[in-house]
Amino acid sequence: MALFELDDRLAGDTLLLCDLPLCRALLMRDARYPWVVLVPRRAALSEVFELSDSEQLQLWREASQLGQAMKTAFGGDKLNIATLGNVVSQLHMHVVIRRHDDAAWPAPVWGHGTPEAYSPGEEHAMQARLSELIAALEMTP
Repeated sequence: MALFELDDRLAGDTLLLCDLPLCRALLMRDARYPWVVLVPRRAALSEVFELSDSEQLQLWREASQLGQAMKTAFGGDKLNIATLGNVVSQLHMHVVIRRHDDAAWPAPVWGHGTPEAYSPGEEHAMQARLSELIAALEMTP
């Protein structure tokens, strides 16, 4: 049986937050947006339909609960939840908080501008804030 391994590109573009019941939660290294990537901890998946029905529900539960908490915490105008997989084929879901005054509004964030790195202090603060938000959620399967 194959084991879950995080795609190298995802590993390089993100920082670990925690493991949820189904997904590994990762902070996207782009300070322009509150942005988390959820990766189901299952081997060799590229499409949502490859998850069982119960896992599909859990993926949506994790994304929507996290997204709701992030939208409230960060004062977002819109929550974007998406799977693309055009660059990284490993199944992953983006949870991005958007604001009317953000760098890409109203266009998608993907491929818009250059990612901005967090300063070391900001990065740690964002990891801590998101970890605290996630810890307060009830995401049991």
